[in-house]
Amino acid sequence: MISNPTHTAGDRMEKTDMENTPLSPEEKLFSGVLLLNAKVVGLALGLIFGLGIFVATNWLIIKGGDRVGPHLILLSQYFIGYKVTFLGSLIGATYGFALGTICGALMGWIYNKIALFRR
Repeated sequence: MISNPTHTAGDRMEKTDMENTPLSPEEKLFSGVLLLNAKVVGLALGLIFGLGIFVATNWLIIKGGDRVGPHLILLSQYFIGYKVTFLGSLIGATYGFALGTICGALMGWIYNKIALFRR
């Protein structure tokens, strides 16, 4: 579809199709696909998950009360060693970082495979 660029007024380069007709704005918009760096997406999501669990746990510890974090303690079913304590927040942050990194890298990889398949 997109072939050789041609010179236009002002020496700007514009991509054209095989018949040297200019591409419509919609064709220009949908012809380019941005690929993601799966490692960076994984790192970013890992930091967000880890920091989120760390902040949520410590927020509940500081807030205090009769029952501290009855819903957040359910993470201990999945994260071995996690409790609603400061040490538990560090353990949860580690698990959150690991889980977020794996999920983010997997999402980035799958997105790239789909984007390359659609080209």
